[in-house]
Amino acid sequence: AAIASGCFPVETPLGRKLFLLYYLTVIIISIPANCELLDHIRQKNDLGVYLFHLALTDLTFTFGLSLWMDFLWRGVWTHGGYVCLASIYSLHTNFYTSEALLCCIAVSRYLAVVHPTAAVTSVTVWVLVKGFNVCTITWQDSYYENNMISLCYVFLPLSQTMANASMARFFLGFLVPVLIVFFSTWRTHLAVKANRATMDEERLRISKLLTMVLLCLLVCFGPIHVAFMVRMLLDGCEGFTWFLCIYKVSTAISTMNCLADPLLYCFITRTGQENIQQVLLFFLRKQKRTEGINCLS
Repeated sequence: AAIASGCFPVETPLGRKLFLLYYLTVIIISIPANCELLDHIRQKNDLGVYLFHLALTDLTFTFGLSLWMDFLWRGVWTHGGYVCLASIYSLHTNFYTSEALLCCIAVSRYLAVVHPTAAVTSVTVWVLVKGFNVCTITWQDSYYENNMISLCYVFLPLSQTMANASMARFFLGFLVPVLIVFFSTWRTHLAVKANRATMDEERLRISKLLTMVLLCLLVCFGPIHVAFMVRMLLDGCEGFTWFLCIYKVSTAISTMNCLADPLLYCFITRTGQENIQQVLLFFLRKQKRTEGINCLS
């Protein structure tokens, strides 16, 4: 086995500092941005509900990032197996709850145009994701400890259970949501284009929304799920170093989801656009006031 033969993750000081700085930046931006999102969402429609749950899952995950930062800094996991397992559940819950809710946004836009009476509930998303995580996350594949070291989220050696979970995550947790969003985007675009009653501004808003949703899925969650599949090709410690770098970068990219969801609200919804305009006006007025004081002095 890779662990038994001494195949442990090795960090360079520079790489460790860069990842720490990155995750710290994500935490500093994500927490106030998602808190602000929760505070500003006033819509009782489906889009408002989905955005609320996106912000909720992002906040839950962001608060747990401090544990991963500690693991990254120390190089060993010091919080025990149960906290490790809870952290992994939090990570994957954020992955697949976010993906499912983004799917719901795309599907709801499609249903609103083609089948206005249909609906998708957020509670169903949480239940399905929790059930999926229970089936794919095990203690044996999550935590490793001996007299020398303790590690969380050990991915080498890869057990058959973990290999099956990786395939399920790629196909069910990534490929299926991407296909659903792509189909919904395509069908919605055709339906809106054929509906002459839809204003050009509304068409543009719907197109921007669905394009943003598709980009969030591909950019934030694509690399990590490709890494899941690449991991299945590794045997022992061969290629461990280069894969570890790819894996850490792809995991870091996936945390950008916590920043992308507030942007989705700000740049797509009318309320979010109004809030951005108010913030920009505030800073413009402040800048003009500062320039006026400088001129007088």
